[in-house]
Amino acid sequence: MNHTPSVLHMIEALISTPSVSSANNSLDQGNLAVIEHLAGWLDDSGFRVEVMPLPGNRKKANLIATLGSGTGGLVLSGHTDTVPYDEGKWKHDPFSLTQADQRLYGLGTSDMKAFLALAIEASRELRADDLKEPLIILATADEETSMAGAKALVDHKLPRARHAVIGEPTGLRPVRMHKGILMEAIHLQGRSGHSSDPALGNSALEAMYTVIGALRAWRDELQNKHSNPNFAVPVPTLNLGHIHGGDNPNRICPECELHIDLRPLPGMNLQELRGELQQRVLAALRDSGIQASFESLFDGIPAMETPASATIVQLAEKLTGHSPEAVAFGTEAPYLRQLGMETVILGPGDIDQAHQPDEYLALDRITPTIDILKQIVDTVCIRRAPLL
Repeated sequence: MNHTPSVLHMIEALISTPSVSSANNSLDQGNLAVIEHLAGWLDDSGFRVEVMPLPGNRKKANLIATLGSGTGGLVLSGHTDTVPYDEGKWKHDPFSLTQADQRLYGLGTSDMKAFLALAIEASRELRADDLKEPLIILATADEETSMAGAKALVDHKLPRARHAVIGEPTGLRPVRMHKGILMEAIHLQGRSGHSSDPALGNSALEAMYTVIGALRAWRDELQNKHSNPNFAVPVPTLNLGHIHGGDNPNRICPECELHIDLRPLPGMNLQELRGELQQRVLAALRDSGIQASFESLFDGIPAMETPASATIVQLAEKLTGHSPEAVAFGTEAPYLRQLGMETVILGPGDIDQAHQPDEYLALDRITPTIDILKQIVDTVCIRRAPLL
């Protein structure tokens, strides 16, 4: 007998179990308690459950739960972590599921713990013998920070399937491509001196002015060379987001640092962009006497594209009534693509609610999401029918 609780009770349990991911160690939490909830429910539902601890981090793990066997199959994927919350700005307790105004409020309702509960609910009545191809429910760690969970999956070459649905907040509109993310720091080292005599020093701040000019020219070149009309902003963007340097107006600035954010289109390689960034900076500083060093603020997220002709994309389009879209936010989809899966991003939340106080999931999204997931599972795993 299946003892899995109701979908609302599952969402309530997940929301009330904190699992914040943060680059700030004082805010960062584990996800093992969330994994324990999911493992218990999926085990009760007949899935074979594997918990995969993250290398070097005992408080975080992925979960891979499989129903059925064989090749091919479908992954329903979601991440178990949330971003930190703005204390004092929430009207509702972020760690208590609150139902009001035809909405479910709580941290992770939209992005995206609730999707995992909906995926389990969609599989509630399934039995392994029903399936011609396996159904896999995947729960990952650290999507909001390092993508460590997704990277560990690639390292282990797991899970293996043909199709994947990631339940990130898309308003139940399928997404088949997104931009990548590259965040880099450029540090310039000059020489200090008294401001009354410029010859006494070598200003890193003035050198950064030259670097910024070179980066703006590079941005123009990238935007002239690369364009994709599927995106609302059809070109790669390069934002000069943060700069600091110097310590006093009467001292020549000895050090200056600039942080940039680059959002590449599908087909643009992160490592190649890093290399070109460094070449542009070093060329701008040639013969200046200024030393440059570089640091990746995080590993970056590759851009992702699943062809419009992919069967899972066409099925999602048919079931939702919406043409597949392109978005600027990053997901774990590039890593599932590396594992060979045709991947579509489709979830009940809204990106406008993600990372915001009083995050919520509209109640009227729950049943349609479950129905869509059931139809995808039926088509891929049970009937193994042509998807259109």
